[in-house]
Amino acid sequence: MKTALAVKDLGHRYGGRTVLDAISFSVQEGEFFIIIGPNGSGKTTLVRTISGTLEPLRGQIFILDRPIRSYSGKALARSVAVVSQTPPSDIPFMVSDVVLMGRSPHMSLLAIEKPKDVDLTERAMAFTNVQHLAGRRFDQLSAGERQRVLIARAICQQTRIIVLDEPTAPLDLAHQINVMDLLERLRKEEKITVVMVSHDLNLAATYADRLLLLKDGGVVSLGKPDEVLTFQTLEKAYGCVLLVDENPVKKVPRVTLVPHALLTNNSL
Repeated sequence: MKTALAVKDLGHRYGGRTVLDAISFSVQEGEFFIIIGPNGSGKTTLVRTISGTLEPLRGQIFILDRPIRSYSGKALARSVAVVSQTPPSDIPFMVSDVVLMGRSPHMSLLAIEKPKDVDLTERAMAFTNVQHLAGRRFDQLSAGERQRVLIARAICQQTRIIVLDEPTAPLDLAHQINVMDLLERLRKEEKITVVMVSHDLNLAATYADRLLLLKDGGVVSLGKPDEVLTFQTLEKAYGCVLLVDENPVKKVPRVTLVPHALLTNNSL
Protein backbone atom coordinates (compact mmCIF):
# COMPACT_ATOMS: atom_id res chain seq x y z
CA MET A 1 0.00 0.00 0.00
CA LYS A 2 1.34 3.43 -0.96
CA THR A 3 1.75 6.36 1.39
CA ALA A 4 -0.60 9.28 0.75
CA LEU A 5 0.73 11.59 3.47
CA ALA A 6 3.89 11.54 5.56
CA VAL A 7 4.75 13.98 8.34
CA LYS A 8 8.25 13.99 9.83
CA ASP A 9 9.32 15.88 12.95
CA LEU A 10 6.80 18.67 12.37
CA GLY A 11 7.00 21.68 14.66
CA HIS A 12 5.28 25.06 14.88
CA ARG A 13 5.01 27.95 17.33
CA TYR A 14 2.73 30.96 17.76
CA GLY A 15 4.67 33.67 19.54
CA GLY A 16 6.46 31.89 22.34
CA ARG A 17 4.00 28.99 22.56
CA THR A 18 4.73 25.61 20.99
CA VAL A 19 1.61 24.28 19.24
CA LEU A 20 3.20 21.36 17.38
CA ASP A 21 6.19 19.51 18.77
CA ALA A 22 8.03 16.79 16.81
CA ILE A 23 4.91 15.34 15.15
CA SER A 24 5.59 12.30 12.95
CA PHE A 25 3.11 9.93 11.31
CA SER A 26 2.06 8.59 7.91
CA VAL A 27 -1.29 7.87 6.27
CA GLN A 28 -1.73 5.14 3.70
CA GLU A 29 -3.69 5.59 0.48
CA GLY A 30 -7.37 4.81 0.99
CA GLU A 31 -7.15 5.09 4.78
CA PHE A 32 -9.71 6.81 7.03
CA PHE A 33 -7.40 8.64 9.45
CA ILE A 34 -8.87 10.75 12.27
CA ILE A 35 -7.03 13.22 14.49
CA ILE A 36 -8.44 13.68 18.01
CA GLY A 37 -7.45 15.55 21.15
CA PRO A 38 -8.60 18.22 23.62
CA ASN A 39 -8.91 21.91 22.79
CA GLY A 40 -5.55 23.54 22.21
CA SER A 41 -3.83 20.27 21.34
CA GLY A 42 -2.76 21.48 17.88
CA LYS A 43 -5.30 19.66 15.71
CA THR A 44 -6.30 22.62 13.53
CA THR A 45 -2.71 23.83 13.19
CA LEU A 46 -1.72 20.35 12.05
CA VAL A 47 -4.50 20.30 9.45
CA ARG A 48 -3.45 23.72 8.18
CA THR A 49 0.13 22.57 7.73
CA ILE A 50 -0.67 19.31 5.95
CA SER A 51 -3.09 21.10 3.62
CA GLY A 52 -0.47 23.69 2.69
CA THR A 53 -2.16 26.76 4.15
CA LEU A 54 0.42 27.16 6.94
CA GLU A 55 4.20 26.88 6.66
CA PRO A 56 5.63 24.83 9.54
CA LEU A 57 8.70 26.15 11.34
CA ARG A 58 10.33 22.70 11.43
CA GLY A 59 9.96 19.32 9.79
CA GLN A 60 8.84 17.90 6.49
CA ILE A 61 5.53 17.01 4.86
CA PHE A 62 5.26 14.65 1.90
CA ILE A 63 2.13 14.45 -0.26
CA LEU A 64 2.04 11.34 -2.46
CA ASP A 65 5.81 10.89 -1.94
CA ARG A 66 6.64 14.47 -2.95
CA PRO A 67 7.71 17.24 -0.55
CA ILE A 68 4.83 19.65 -0.11
CA ARG A 69 7.19 22.53 -0.86
CA SER A 70 7.68 21.15 -4.38
CA TYR A 71 4.00 21.72 -5.25
CA SER A 72 2.65 24.91 -6.74
CA GLY A 73 -0.62 26.11 -5.22
CA LYS A 74 -2.59 24.82 -8.18
CA ALA A 75 -0.79 21.46 -8.26
CA LEU A 76 -1.39 20.96 -4.54
CA ALA A 77 -5.10 21.71 -5.03
CA ARG A 78 -5.18 18.91 -7.60
CA SER A 79 -3.87 16.50 -4.96
CA VAL A 80 -5.44 17.69 -1.69
CA ALA A 81 -8.96 19.05 -1.16
CA VAL A 82 -9.80 20.85 2.09
CA VAL A 83 -13.14 21.19 3.88
CA SER A 84 -12.84 23.81 6.61
CA GLN A 85 -14.09 23.61 10.19
CA THR A 86 -17.01 26.02 9.82
CA PRO A 87 -18.84 26.03 6.49
CA PRO A 88 -19.20 29.63 5.28
CA SER A 89 -22.85 30.63 5.19
CA ASP A 90 -22.62 33.83 3.15
CA ILE A 91 -21.59 32.52 -0.29
CA PRO A 92 -24.14 34.18 -2.62
CA PHE A 93 -23.89 31.54 -5.37
CA MET A 94 -26.07 28.71 -6.54
CA VAL A 95 -25.14 25.28 -5.23
CA SER A 96 -24.15 24.05 -8.69
CA ASP A 97 -21.73 26.98 -9.02
CA VAL A 98 -20.19 26.28 -5.61
CA VAL A 99 -19.58 22.64 -6.53
CA LEU A 100 -18.19 23.66 -9.94
CA MET A 101 -15.59 25.79 -8.10
CA GLY A 102 -13.90 22.51 -7.25
CA ARG A 103 -12.83 22.31 -10.89
CA SER A 104 -10.82 25.55 -10.74
CA PRO A 105 -7.43 23.82 -10.17
CA HIS A 106 -8.00 21.96 -13.46
CA MET A 107 -9.18 24.94 -15.52
CA SER A 108 -7.24 27.35 -17.69
CA LEU A 109 -6.62 30.96 -16.72
CA LEU A 110 -9.86 31.92 -18.47
CA ALA A 111 -11.74 29.59 -16.05
CA ILE A 112 -14.15 28.45 -18.73
CA GLU A 113 -15.73 25.15 -17.82
CA LYS A 114 -15.80 22.30 -20.30
CA PRO A 115 -18.49 19.61 -20.67
CA LYS A 116 -16.28 17.31 -18.56
CA ASP A 117 -16.31 19.87 -15.71
CA VAL A 118 -20.10 20.12 -15.81
CA ASP A 119 -20.42 16.32 -15.89
CA LEU A 120 -18.11 15.93 -12.88
CA THR A 121 -20.08 18.59 -11.02
CA GLU A 122 -23.33 16.71 -11.61
CA ARG A 123 -21.76 13.42 -10.57
CA ALA A 124 -20.36 14.94 -7.36
CA MET A 125 -23.77 16.39 -6.47
CA ALA A 126 -25.41 13.02 -7.12
CA PHE A 127 -22.81 11.24 -4.95
CA THR A 128 -23.49 13.58 -2.04
CA ASN A 129 -27.26 13.66 -2.67
CA VAL A 130 -27.46 17.43 -3.19
CA GLN A 131 -28.49 17.45 -6.86
CA HIS A 132 -31.99 18.58 -5.85
CA LEU A 133 -30.36 21.68 -4.33
CA ALA A 134 -28.49 22.65 -7.51
CA GLY A 135 -30.64 25.72 -8.17
CA ARG A 136 -30.74 26.88 -4.54
CA ARG A 137 -28.50 29.62 -3.14
CA PHE A 138 -25.78 28.27 -0.89
CA ASP A 139 -26.49 30.88 1.79
CA GLN A 140 -30.08 29.63 2.09
CA LEU A 141 -29.12 26.07 3.03
CA SER A 142 -29.00 24.39 6.43
CA ALA A 143 -25.65 23.59 8.03
CA GLY A 144 -25.93 19.92 7.05
CA GLU A 145 -26.77 20.78 3.45
CA ARG A 146 -23.88 23.25 3.24
CA GLN A 147 -21.46 20.63 4.54
CA ARG A 148 -22.56 18.09 1.93
CA VAL A 149 -22.22 20.72 -0.81
CA LEU A 150 -18.66 21.52 0.29
CA ILE A 151 -17.81 17.82 0.28
CA ALA A 152 -19.26 17.67 -3.24
CA ARG A 153 -16.97 20.55 -4.19
CA ALA A 154 -14.01 18.63 -2.74
CA ILE A 155 -15.00 15.53 -4.71
CA CYS A 156 -15.20 17.67 -7.84
CA GLN A 157 -11.52 18.56 -7.40
CA GLN A 158 -10.69 14.92 -8.16
CA THR A 159 -7.95 14.81 -5.55
CA ARG A 160 -6.42 11.73 -3.98
CA ILE A 161 -6.69 13.16 -0.46
CA ILE A 162 -9.46 15.05 1.35
CA VAL A 163 -8.67 16.86 4.61
CA LEU A 164 -11.57 17.92 6.85
CA ASP A 165 -11.44 19.99 10.04
CA GLU A 166 -14.32 18.93 12.32
CA PRO A 167 -16.90 18.58 9.52
CA THR A 168 -19.59 17.25 11.89
CA ALA A 169 -19.16 19.86 14.66
CA PRO A 170 -22.14 22.11 13.73
CA LEU A 171 -24.45 19.23 12.82
CA ASP A 172 -27.19 17.33 14.62
CA LEU A 173 -26.93 13.57 15.12
CA ALA A 174 -28.65 12.55 11.88
CA HIS A 175 -26.52 14.89 9.77
CA GLN A 176 -23.35 13.73 11.57
CA ILE A 177 -24.04 10.13 10.57
CA ASN A 178 -24.95 11.19 7.01
CA VAL A 179 -21.64 13.05 6.60
CA MET A 180 -19.58 10.23 8.10
CA ASP A 181 -21.32 7.59 5.97
CA LEU A 182 -20.68 9.79 2.94
CA LEU A 183 -16.97 9.99 3.73
CA GLU A 184 -16.83 6.22 4.24
CA ARG A 185 -18.47 5.68 0.84
CA LEU A 186 -16.00 8.09 -0.71
CA ARG A 187 -13.10 6.13 0.78
CA LYS A 188 -14.41 2.73 -0.27
CA GLU A 189 -15.87 3.49 -3.70
CA GLU A 190 -13.54 6.23 -4.93
CA LYS A 191 -10.39 5.07 -3.06
CA ILE A 192 -9.93 8.55 -1.58
CA THR A 193 -7.73 9.02 1.48
CA VAL A 194 -9.68 10.81 4.24
CA VAL A 195 -7.82 12.78 6.93
CA MET A 196 -10.16 14.36 9.43
CA VAL A 197 -10.19 16.17 12.77
CA SER A 198 -12.95 15.23 15.20
CA HIS A 199 -13.92 16.01 18.79
CA ASP A 200 -16.38 13.11 18.88
CA LEU A 201 -14.50 10.09 20.20
CA ASN A 202 -17.32 7.67 19.47
CA LEU A 203 -17.69 8.78 15.86
CA ALA A 204 -13.93 8.53 15.51
CA ALA A 205 -13.91 5.00 16.96
CA THR A 206 -16.70 3.89 14.65
CA TYR A 207 -15.24 5.12 11.36
CA ALA A 208 -11.46 5.46 11.68
CA ASP A 209 -8.95 2.89 10.52
CA ARG A 210 -6.42 4.63 12.77
CA LEU A 211 -6.41 7.50 15.23
CA LEU A 212 -3.83 10.13 16.13
CA LEU A 213 -4.31 11.49 19.66
CA LEU A 214 -2.67 14.85 20.39
CA LYS A 215 -2.18 16.86 23.57
CA ASP A 216 -0.28 20.13 23.98
CA GLY A 217 1.08 19.82 20.46
CA GLY A 218 2.56 16.36 20.94
CA VAL A 219 1.56 12.80 20.06
CA VAL A 220 0.01 10.88 22.96
CA SER A 221 -0.97 7.81 20.98
CA LEU A 222 -1.19 6.55 17.38
CA GLY A 223 -2.89 3.37 16.28
CA LYS A 224 -6.16 1.53 15.79
CA PRO A 225 -9.17 2.75 17.82
CA ASP A 226 -8.87 -0.04 20.39
CA GLU A 227 -5.19 0.79 20.85
CA VAL A 228 -5.72 4.54 21.34
CA LEU A 229 -9.06 4.74 23.13
CA THR A 230 -8.13 3.19 26.45
CA PHE A 231 -9.03 4.49 29.90
CA GLN A 232 -5.42 5.23 30.81
CA THR A 233 -4.59 7.02 27.55
CA LEU A 234 -7.75 9.14 27.48
CA GLU A 235 -7.44 10.18 31.12
CA LYS A 236 -3.86 11.29 30.41
CA ALA A 237 -4.94 13.31 27.37
CA TYR A 238 -8.22 14.82 28.58
CA GLY A 239 -7.66 15.06 32.33
CA CYS A 240 -11.07 13.68 33.27
CA VAL A 241 -12.61 10.34 34.12
CA LEU A 242 -13.95 8.39 31.17
CA LEU A 243 -15.33 4.89 30.99
CA VAL A 244 -14.33 2.77 27.99
CA ASP A 245 -16.27 -0.35 27.06
CA GLU A 246 -17.34 -1.99 23.80
CA ASN A 247 -19.84 -0.48 21.38
CA PRO A 248 -22.75 -2.98 21.25
CA VAL A 249 -23.30 -2.35 17.51
CA LYS A 250 -19.70 -2.57 16.30
CA LYS A 251 -16.72 -4.10 18.08
CA VAL A 252 -14.94 -0.80 18.71
CA PRO A 253 -14.40 1.17 21.92
CA ARG A 254 -17.27 3.21 23.34
CA VAL A 255 -16.36 6.21 25.49
CA THR A 256 -18.64 7.55 28.23
CA LEU A 257 -17.97 10.73 30.20
CA VAL A 258 -18.30 10.36 33.97
CA PRO A 259 -19.71 13.59 35.52
CA HIS A 260 -17.84 15.00 38.52
CA ALA A 261 -21.07 14.94 40.54
CA LEU A 262 -21.13 11.14 40.40
CA LEU A 263 -17.56 10.97 41.60
CA THR A 264 -18.05 13.40 44.49
CA ASN A 265 -21.20 11.54 45.57
CA ASN A 266 -19.26 8.25 45.64
CA SER A 267 -21.76 6.78 43.22
CA LEU A 268 -19.15 4.69 41.40
